[in-house]
Amino acid sequence: MLPLSAARDALHWQPKNMSNDARRDFFKTVGAGLASAAVLVSPEIAQTATNGLEPPLYPVTRCGARADGKNVDSPAINTAIDAAARAGGGMVIFPAGTYLCYSLHLKSKVTLYFAPGAVLLAADSAIEGEHGYDLAESNQPWESYQDFGHNHWHNSLIWGEGLEDVAIIGSGLIWGRGLSRGSGAGPRAEQAGVGNKSIALKNCRRVLLRDFSILHGGHFGILATGVDNLTIDNLTIDTNRDGMDIDCCRNVHVSNCSVNSPWDDAICLKSSFALGYARATEMVTITNCLVTGSFEEGTLLDASLRRFSAGAKLPRTGRIKFGTESNGGFKNITISNCVFEGSNGLAIESVDGGVIEDVCVSNVTMRELTGPPIFIRLGSRMRGPAGVPIGTIRRITLSDITAMNAPFSRICSIISGVPGHYIEDAKLANFTLLHQGGGTTADRALELPEKEKDYPEPTMFGTTPAQGFFIRHAKGIEMSGIKIESAGDDQRPSFVLVDVEGADFSFLKLPSAAAGRSFSLQQVRDFTLFRGKPVADTELTQVESQEL
Repeated sequence: MLPLSAARDALHWQPKNMSNDARRDFFKTVGAGLASAAVLVSPEIAQTATNGLEPPLYPVTRCGARADGKNVDSPAINTAIDAAARAGGGMVIFPAGTYLCYSLHLKSKVTLYFAPGAVLLAADSAIEGEHGYDLAESNQPWESYQDFGHNHWHNSLIWGEGLEDVAIIGSGLIWGRGLSRGSGAGPRAEQAGVGNKSIALKNCRRVLLRDFSILHGGHFGILATGVDNLTIDNLTIDTNRDGMDIDCCRNVHVSNCSVNSPWDDAICLKSSFALGYARATEMVTITNCLVTGSFEEGTLLDASLRRFSAGAKLPRTGRIKFGTESNGGFKNITISNCVFEGSNGLAIESVDGGVIEDVCVSNVTMRELTGPPIFIRLGSRMRGPAGVPIGTIRRITLSDITAMNAPFSRICSIISGVPGHYIEDAKLANFTLLHQGGGTTADRALELPEKEKDYPEPTMFGTTPAQGFFIRHAKGIEMSGIKIESAGDDQRPSFVLVDVEGADFSFLKLPSAAAGRSFSLQQVRDFTLFRGKPVADTELTQVESQEL
């Protein structure tokens, strides 16, 4: 039985101008209907069962769903969704049980409510007598600009296109057991009848995703492309590839989510060409979230939090990332109050011609990092229509970040454009880094290749000649309140600057070392250092090569 309080919360019902007797009748009717599954699926009966109050309720078991985890329930569930849509909207209820399904088709003004104990189970792709998941629709002529998973939405467990006012809510579980992860072992995503996403939405408006969990979500737990006014709140995603990808979306709020995604990114902003034109992802807030690659799949969900063995070989990516698909760029983004655990650090990348601007990141802690804390990359891969100019990254503010990076220090944080195209106006304040150390004299002499057209990853340059920050092809760099500590000896300077114009550093606390171990400056113009221990205050108009 669904508690009355849960029914009231799920309906978002606000009692206005209703007598006490009418209110009691409402809750009595809804509670009795859910407890006995007496709310029928025809629009007329459903409206009568709720005394005419919207939205009517459609338990999927009244349409023939068996919820036994053995019989395929997707036809019955789609019948309930269709009935709610024909009535002008309603709530499709999943009582406790396990619903074995292929593709479910969302409709406008329909809410899916997963009651406590409800499990939506993605069927294997080859059950005898079943056709499998919906076929991947064509996305020509744009398909060469994105990977297969980004080009298709219909080959998913739950999908919707061109919808308005839809929601998936409740504390149940979506288990993508039969989905392809898009690469590696398992069913091939490109094969007809195979699904590779738990939830896929395209060109939708006013979407709410709240309170449920995703286990083993396939290539994407959530893929939202061209979705505006999107709220994702209080989800737990414990998965075998990406947690959520937010692509070409506007006015997005992601909050209170926990994502364990050791094999790929946790929360990933993208701006691909999958819609057939370059569209920015903009007006996005991400707050109060955990992203991690530390735990064996499923153990974040069950709270056992089992860590991988020391010898386990996997990327442990698990980060927040902008890109790599970046045709439309990213604008007006904030990230705050987030925890990175056993993952790569923050990545901000424009390599396909997009503009990244007005990004603020604050109050972030990072522990047991598997990569550098910060990676900001402007490149020229240019996967998209010909003739597009190289993009821009500007006005990036990062503040109040702590990175306890002891297990990893071979590669430092990187801020790098390409020759003739600069990262502009990047500010970093109140940043603390503790790393293992171990950089050698040979490491500090390294000259990193440009690799303008390579796939952007922090590992793309190999070992870096700096232990704190490698900054190249940049203008207007401001760093204040930076503290770098090395657990072991490190022969590399804290900062290496190459082709940088306008660099202001203040209130630094760097490892005590001999002269020349704090800064290496190459082709630097307008450099200022104020109160940087152990280095004296310095002002340089132009320098070809100098160490401080």
